[in-house]
Amino acid sequence: MENQPNIVLQAKHITKKFGGVIALSDVNLAVHTGKVNVIVGENGAGKSTLMKILSGVYPEYEGQIFVNNEEVNFSNPKDAMQKGIAIIHQELNLIPYLSITENIFLGREMHNAFGILDSKQMNKKTKELLSRLDCNLNPKTLVSELRVGEQQLIEIAKALLEEAKLVIMDEPTSAISDTEVESLFKIIASLKKQNVSILYISHKLDELFLIADRFIGLRDGKMVGTIENAKEAKKDDLIRIMVGRDIKNLYKKEMVSFGEEVLRVENISLPKITSRSSYLIKDINFSVKKGEVLGVFGLMGAGRTELLEALFGMHSKIMSGSIFIENRQVKIKSVMDAIKNGMGLVPEDRKEDGLVLQMEISKNMSMASINNVVKNGFLSTKLESLLSKKYIEALKIKTPSEKQLSRNLSGGNQQKVVLSKWLATTPKVLFLDEPTRGIDVNAKNEIYHLINDLAKDGLGIVVVSSELPEIMAISDRILVLSDSRITGEFNQENANEEAIMKSAIM
Repeated sequence: MENQPNIVLQAKHITKKFGGVIALSDVNLAVHTGKVNVIVGENGAGKSTLMKILSGVYPEYEGQIFVNNEEVNFSNPKDAMQKGIAIIHQELNLIPYLSITENIFLGREMHNAFGILDSKQMNKKTKELLSRLDCNLNPKTLVSELRVGEQQLIEIAKALLEEAKLVIMDEPTSAISDTEVESLFKIIASLKKQNVSILYISHKLDELFLIADRFIGLRDGKMVGTIENAKEAKKDDLIRIMVGRDIKNLYKKEMVSFGEEVLRVENISLPKITSRSSYLIKDINFSVKKGEVLGVFGLMGAGRTELLEALFGMHSKIMSGSIFIENRQVKIKSVMDAIKNGMGLVPEDRKEDGLVLQMEISKNMSMASINNVVKNGFLSTKLESLLSKKYIEALKIKTPSEKQLSRNLSGGNQQKVVLSKWLATTPKVLFLDEPTRGIDVNAKNEIYHLINDLAKDGLGIVVVSSELPEIMAISDRILVLSDSRITGEFNQENANEEAIMKSAIM
């Protein structure tokens, strides 16, 4: 192998299979030293699989990996870390009820000459690491008390403790605020100055142009090209790499004729558990008609998710107000009550709350409508299979079989499974909380069309999204939440970004 001092890691002919599914096929990758190397590709392109191979999470694969021109074989992430490679997963790997110091030094504790934990020295070292990240947090603070953006800093500090030369970041901005994104980008710039290399994955194309030095394209498990100078790239170039074709105006909402009112809520309030005088949501009133897509927008902490959870019976003991389905008042005291009355909820975190990842697609799909696949008091695998095949075909879910484990699907296809689970309950109203979070531009387009098709079928749909262009593209009408209350309402004619954002910061 030729000496290439500007390359910290090189992967050659990497192939990875999951059963009969080829996730990666003959992938060749070079990571340049001290650069932000951005990997772009659709969901299912193989990005996360490749990152897990490079960081030792997946030790079994075909091909070779070289770090600083030396061939390596990682059995686990610890092996990778010893070679200077750290990964920060989209789902952060911290223990909430340990302190910052305890998380950073977990498994790498420092001891004094008597073999006793040297807490003083570890706290001192933690403070030094956090200082490198321009962070003034107290090392003794519990991780559970930190915001998501601050928790990411702790993950980066863990990497710096091991003097990582390559930090892999998988969707690092998917759950943090704009201010925290700005701080993260400053830290990435600082790491570059320290000659640390970054491998970066994100579906938020606009943010990539702020930090990328190079773009690397993956499609269908194969490497499809690189753009060596990110400053010369345009958004259309990235989309072309990702999906193999030009995409213009990916989604434009069709006009749908509305039917009768399907949902009305009156004076919905949800107090904070810690204080009955302050509220997560306060005096919420709105209605939704059959075929209507109602968008709900707000900044972090506005009460968007709490509103959907309250309507779905998850906080019935402390919620107040009235809910009407098809002009009939209903009592929603539990999630089961919500389902029986024709509601479905696709949650914000599909992996944590929407799916059982270790279970087959078919079992996930039938979970909320189990009575539909029971025959003579017993679960019918035939009925379960028919149900899942119906939605696999209808929603174009990419899988070799309904028996595939849900964890092996791409993010976009996992989201379709969650949608299928709730569509199988034949809902009248469907709540969608961040339905395109963490999925690529083409998968988003598919979800948008699915939402439109469901509206055409007469479903009432309420969509929560933190992405303003998205909420404007898919909604017939938009409610804006700020500080637990509705502060604005817009239709397609009068909605514009400036006016909606102004309502969101009231």
